[in-house]
Amino acid sequence: MPSGSGNVLEVAGLGKTVALADGGRLDILQEIDFSVESGETLAIVGASGSGKSTLLGLLAGLDVPTAGTVRLQGHDMYALDEDGRAALRGKHIGFVFQSFQLLPALTAIENVMMPLELAGLPGAREAARHWLVRVGLEHRMTHYPKHLSGGEQQRVALARAFATRPALLLADEPTGNLDAQTGQNIIELIFTLNREAGTTLVLVTHDDELAAACQRSIRLRNGRMVEAGALLV
Repeated sequence: MPSGSGNVLEVAGLGKTVALADGGRLDILQEIDFSVESGETLAIVGASGSGKSTLLGLLAGLDVPTAGTVRLQGHDMYALDEDGRAALRGKHIGFVFQSFQLLPALTAIENVMMPLELAGLPGAREAARHWLVRVGLEHRMTHYPKHLSGGEQQRVALARAFATRPALLLADEPTGNLDAQTGQNIIELIFTLNREAGTTLVLVTHDDELAAACQRSIRLRNGRMVEAGALLV
């Protein structure tokens, strides 16, 4: 049952180790501990190979840790089986990826409708239309991804992520495939939508300037937390 605390996400002693071909072991993550309050914005920063993407996968229940726990909305994610984690993820988490992850055979509005329909929520088309208007794509709803620019594709991805009104939004290098100006526009939109929706945002990035837009940051180095603190710039 939910714990009743104000934390959307609670991570304790989280670790991930993989076996190597030579019989050795590689510690990808070790002793990760943090919590994220409702409505908070948190950046996870670090160089390539520091464990950021692995951590994000564990937070989402897409991978299984070798140690520790992740509690989402008070639920122990890894006390659940794969189907249980998928159901929890579908109910509480929205995703924004560097590579957009739109389905090429679906139009913009169909891409946004998909998670709503999978969740069995009523009024999927109306909700999808609302969010596409909100991200400035009211004239592009029936276009397929291949006919949209990178910035437009990421706006569709944002509309899709917010459409289910998730408690937690996980964003993995959301500007990584965009030019500087388009990336800046997307970041401003993410934070605006996040404030309006009251969502909790966990953002993975190697960009310290982007991290500084969040209230708090966690820095990873070689799979360990080396510093954490408030930024509030």
